[in-house]
Amino acid sequence: MKHKFLHKNISKNSRLGKNVEITKDCRIFGDCIISNNCKITNSCYITTCKIFENVKICGSTLENSEIGQDSIIGPFSRVRPNTVIGKKCKVGNFVEIKNSKVGNGSKISHLAYVGDAEIGENCNIGCGVVFANYDGKTKHKTIIGNNCFIGSNCTLIAPVEIGDDCFICAGSVVTESVPKNTFVIARSRQTNKLERAEKYLKGKN
Repeated sequence: MKHKFLHKNISKNSRLGKNVEITKDCRIFGDCIISNNCKITNSCYITTCKIFENVKICGSTLENSEIGQDSIIGPFSRVRPNTVIGKKCKVGNFVEIKNSKVGNGSKISHLAYVGDAEIGENCNIGCGVVFANYDGKTKHKTIIGNNCFIGSNCTLIAPVEIGDDCFICAGSVVTESVPKNTFVIARSRQTNKLERAEKYLKGKN
């Protein structure tokens, strides 16, 4: 079997490799190149993208971007124009990426926004991470080196650069560049006010 697709919603300019599976609820627009052994399912909308071998895309929207070999996209991901995803990457649930480059083996698994960024190889971008790229007037860039861990609910305020082998603790707000092999905690210390909660809870009734 050369191709498996159950519909006609594929543009005439698109080129498909061998053993490509596209389910009937997907739409392929523009000049797409979809390489061998790719699987595209569950209402994907793909416009003018280059997709390399063995890629799986589920329920996602991709525009004018490139997806590397053996990567997984979705479900419910949005890959916006000028994005390059490397080999063996994971872009998961409710992740939005635009105008960015993601290195081989890096994972952005859920609920993150990556804008105007370069992410190195073998990085983990945690749940709820935001690349704050816009200051109200100008877009700025964030650069992350190789082998970095960005914890859940971090905010990276561009322009900022994080070196190789860094660990950014969950909940941190990073406003300054970070040298390589650095452990970063950028959050306020917790304060516990004992026996005070009841007062506030009663006030809401």
